[in-house]
Amino acid sequence: MSTARMLTGDRPTGRLHLGHYVGSIANRVRLHQRYESFFIIADLHMLTTRNGRQDIEGVADNAREMVTDVLAAGVDPARATFYLQSAIPEVGDLNTLFQNLVTVPRLERVPSLKEMARDSGKEEMPYGLLGYPVLQAADILCVKGEVVPVGKDNAAHVEVTREIARRFNHLYGEVFPVPELIPSETPTLVGTDGRAKMSKSLGNAISLSDDPATVRRKVMGMYTDPNRVRADVPGTVEGNPVFAYHDVFNPDRDRVAELKRRYRAGRVGDVEVKEELAATLNRFLDPIRERRARFEADRGLVDQLIVEGTERTRAEVRKTLVEVRRAMGLSSAYTQVRRRAERYRKRAETAA
Repeated sequence: MSTARMLTGDRPTGRLHLGHYVGSIANRVRLHQRYESFFIIADLHMLTTRNGRQDIEGVADNAREMVTDVLAAGVDPARATFYLQSAIPEVGDLNTLFQNLVTVPRLERVPSLKEMARDSGKEEMPYGLLGYPVLQAADILCVKGEVVPVGKDNAAHVEVTREIARRFNHLYGEVFPVPELIPSETPTLVGTDGRAKMSKSLGNAISLSDDPATVRRKVMGMYTDPNRVRADVPGTVEGNPVFAYHDVFNPDRDRVAELKRRYRAGRVGDVEVKEELAATLNRFLDPIRERRARFEADRGLVDQLIVEGTERTRAEVRKTLVEVRRAMGLSSAYTQVRRRAERYRKRAETAA
């Protein structure tokens, strides 16, 4: 395993889905054997769009579910450090220092922020959401992350991190690596409704933890070609989410090509294509379900992993913050004041 570090993670808003898998988790599974890997449970990021009391009260349960999903997907717990973002207050200190290294117009050019605000039903951009990429930079650089596997939505955020790292190093000396972005092979997976990316909040997702019957029900209700009223009517494959999923998850490329030919010619019905997709997805999810069941049976293991990982990460972040403050000269400012105060106190005691 390389000594280089990887940082990745998710917001604890519920169980992970197939969109998460193709967007970043597949990369994590592949890469975590090569890098020292930190997995953030980004509950502070969650607050930018979901900050009600009920949302916050659900963090612990959602964190457990999220970590279990990642482990079930194939991440080895012995090679991963899971940590809860809000339990490391030093990340907030680093975020504060980084805020001065990026401008508001630069952040306003990050396209996904407006999408996040819109999807969460916010008419105006909260200050915390505008600063989302800055906090993300603090997350990545606090452990000196060098590799960041991300989906399409977060690519622009990581570019802000790269800019902040370069800016800091230019001003104060070489402290941070400039992290490398590793995109997924399938940047975005359309939702089952065919209208947007797969999202828990939009109700168009197939979860990694869904049972076979649930997967089949969701697949059978998927959006297809609205102009195709009968099986003998030629259908459109392009933009059809059923075939988009076949392209990603069905390993039998010849069979997928055959289904597409028959669909375009009006010689196969939506039911048959969907039935085959449901079977394909369940075959893909079966080993994930089996691993999830094993981790769920070992009660308390996931909690222990989070606690141990958080304590270890906090120790690393504290070291980074000391280095940052020293490079910026902040450490010496209070030291100078304190020394003068100490001399003043001694003079006052002598005079008395």
